[in-house]
Amino acid sequence: MQATFPRDKFFLIAGPCVLEDDALNLRIAETLAKLTDKVPGGVIFKASFDKANRSTPGGARGPGIRQGLVALERVKRATGLRILTDVHLPEQCGLVAQVADVLQIPAFLCRQTDLLEAAGATGKPVNVKKGQWLQPEGMLGAVEKVRKANGGKSEVAVTERGTFFGYGDLVVDMRSFSRLSELCNAPVIFDATHSVQKPGMGVGGSSGGAREFIPSLSRAAVAAGANGLFLETHPDPDHAPSDGPNMLPLNQLNTLIEKLLEVWRVTRDSAGK
Repeated sequence: MQATFPRDKFFLIAGPCVLEDDALNLRIAETLAKLTDKVPGGVIFKASFDKANRSTPGGARGPGIRQGLVALERVKRATGLRILTDVHLPEQCGLVAQVADVLQIPAFLCRQTDLLEAAGATGKPVNVKKGQWLQPEGMLGAVEKVRKANGGKSEVAVTERGTFFGYGDLVVDMRSFSRLSELCNAPVIFDATHSVQKPGMGVGGSSGGAREFIPSLSRAAVAAGANGLFLETHPDPDHAPSDGPNMLPLNQLNTLIEKLLEVWRVTRDSAGK
């Protein structure tokens, strides 16, 4: 059985930032399902039932856990795709694990011991995003917390999503992919969406973004050793309820994946892998 986060095959985690109506969720999921034959490591649908760290009190948060899990279950049944969603509280993990195939720990919560242990204890694969303030070596403890909660059996991946550079900007150190992989002994994912975010620099205090850098940074990350790509995508990012400025338009997804697969082949072949 293929690993959820293979290290020898490129894989993709993608979807809208936050769950919307069924029509939108399924439109994106069906586009992703068409990529499954191209992406050797598999495709996972991602969407959040709650965006709990909004910049402003009125920021869109999503349908909540109960309605959100029902919506995610509909996506799974309709497309056959595996499902990933965020958890924010330890008590959410068991309920979410009944539907989701992968639990994700948001970057702001990557040091929350109770949350990490609860996610690991479900036995489901866990993706932990690196905090925007952390050096790669700072993620070892987070990974160990997840693994120990399930007797070392939990499948864990670590996601690089950029590091704060001054105020309102993020940078991606391409050395972090090999550092994270070697230290944590885990597959490393590149978050192409949140790495181009401009926190707090958008309209009305919300986060802005620079989606034009998604393709170049993604190519660089795959060449530098990233095992998979995390990407939020939407047919109309400018009108998405959350993270629109740093989301890839859905009609550009296929072209980007084809280019990344070519980068993967070239770089792995040249490295003798």
